[in-house]
Amino acid sequence: MVTDRIAVVILNWNGRKFLEQFLPKVIKYSSLAKIIVADNQSSDDSISFVKYHFPEITIVQNPSNNGFAGGYNIALKQVKAEYYVLLNSDVEVSEQWLEPVIALMDSNKNIAACQPKILDYNHKHLFEYAGAAGGFIDKYGYPFCRGRLFNDLEEDKNQYNDAVEVFWATGACMFVRAEAFWKVGGFDEDYFAHMEEIDLCWRLKNIGHQIYVEPKSFVYHVGGGTLHKISPTKTFLNFRNNLTTFTKNSSPRFLFFKILYRMVLDGVAAYKFLFEGKGSHFIAVAKAHFSFYVHLASTLKKRKVMKALPNFSYADFGIFKKNIVYLHFVKGVKTFKELVKEN
Repeated sequence: MVTDRIAVVILNWNGRKFLEQFLPKVIKYSSLAKIIVADNQSSDDSISFVKYHFPEITIVQNPSNNGFAGGYNIALKQVKAEYYVLLNSDVEVSEQWLEPVIALMDSNKNIAACQPKILDYNHKHLFEYAGAAGGFIDKYGYPFCRGRLFNDLEEDKNQYNDAVEVFWATGACMFVRAEAFWKVGGFDEDYFAHMEEIDLCWRLKNIGHQIYVEPKSFVYHVGGGTLHKISPTKTFLNFRNNLTTFTKNSSPRFLFFKILYRMVLDGVAAYKFLFEGKGSHFIAVAKAHFSFYVHLASTLKKRKVMKALPNFSYADFGIFKKNIVYLHFVKGVKTFKELVKEN
């Protein structure tokens, strides 16, 4: 079978309006790539729309809706390419968005995944929540980005325009080597959605690969296109999957005590939701922890499987050594550069 060099794969679920809005620019600015729309059993007319208006697009129809993680795994098994570019349907690409990232990855074969700079579609001077200018985590597993700490978004003033190694690349627009993707088994389908890209990047780093951001490429992300930003379901997935990711991939050093501390911090977050009148989110955090406990044996089994892979070693680069919850909410640290000074 012929292998394409670059495959841009857009996972769709009832996203007709985004495909209509953003697909034309993807086609216009992606002459280097094969473009594929993978559909997660949409109930709208997404696929008939694409077939009629963009007959040049390849369509993969998944047999069921298995979320972001399962949906991509199913679709990518049918895609033969050197590089996968996983692109959310609610992303507006820019001219020359592919070339800088591919050039960087070609120059360093150890880079398994890379992202462009992610800006907010509705406020284009701001970084966007899902990825900004590259992702990191702290020692308790809390993710943050160059350009975004929790819900505080920085203005893009070209302060993070250097291509650097990071800890994780966003799934909103992720370039990943197909060989590396499958070497670690692809996405963890038990996640369904949210945090699966951090888990994937962590597993890749634990077998010696690097993750990068290349800001010479930039895109604009709407965000919350499939699951609303303030959805209790999103809260459930974020808390559950974050705990799972931390337990699966962290160094065993003080891991038990770190998880206990996380439980305390998550409890504080849950009661904060309650005091703000968001009872459904309080319940979502409780359900997330219950689900984490129920599936703990499975999580530990996955941890054991990963440790058996060649070249396995717990990654350290990109893990912030302090507690960003304390620094952000107590000390008032708002920007990535302030955080670096604290470190």
